Amino acid sequence: MSANFIKVDSTEKLEALFSESHEKPVVLFKHSTTCPISSGVYEEVSRVPADINLVIVQSSRDLSNAIAAKTGVRHESPQAIIIKNGEPIYHASHFDVTAKDIINELSGEM
Repeated sequence: MSANFIKVDSTEKLEALFSESHEKPVVLFKHSTTCPISSGVYEEVSRVPADINLVIVQSSRDLSNAIAAKTGVRHESPQAIIIKNGEPIYHASHFDVTAKDIINELSGEM
């Protein structure tokens, strides 16, 4: 099984994800379509057998900024953030983002 990427393109969707995080962890992935590093990390994240909420930074800079404001996690791209109960429980950027870490965090093994 591989990742199910879900594009997040509105503040309403983002708010719904923060609400959903009170029921289960939510993975956000900030991705740049023009960055070769981000492309490589996208491939890595695609190995996570879960819903991955995708924010394309070129077209959704306001959402990227909103995520930084709501989580306190400085914007970077590529970047993965896992939200639980409305708070970040994991974040990494660039080559520090690994499928293994995301899977472990989602399964509660970290």
